[in-house]
Amino acid sequence: MKPKTVDFSRATQVQVLTQGSINGYNRLFGGKLMEWIDVVAAVVARRHSGKNVTTAVVDTLQFKGAAHPNDTVVLEGYITYAGKTSMEVCVKTYIEALSGEQTLINTAYIVMVALDQNEKPTLVPPLKLISDEEEYEWLMAEKRYNLRKKRRQENY
Repeated sequence: MKPKTVDFSRATQVQVLTQGSINGYNRLFGGKLMEWIDVVAAVVARRHSGKNVTTAVVDTLQFKGAAHPNDTVVLEGYITYAGKTSMEVCVKTYIEALSGEQTLINTAYIVMVALDQNEKPTLVPPLKLISDEEEYEWLMAEKRYNLRKKRRQENY
């Protein structure tokens, strides 16, 4: 299988917040943001694997700031790790000011699994790392992978 780069599968989604996405505190509803994150992660994983995917784990979801009505919300997703059948995707969410300046409000790591035509896990292409930043992300993703594996073993 031919390796693919991080940039090959990168995805961006942009939303302008409307009342339908706002909670009782006049902020972006966390569940709506989680939905958008899952969609972006799926697009990244589908692009990388060339397969349908399913969400296996939401590893980290850190809310660092709020979004309010009429804010422009930008979600950027990219792959950080490719295993045998799974991929870890990082999705960062920003508020974009009218000046174009972006402020990070959320970081999420999602594990997606590639599926064959019978909806069984299937092999994914290796990830070709190009930059030092991509190599660092890979090393951190390996640590998260090992922690997830340890937690699974402890829970069963």
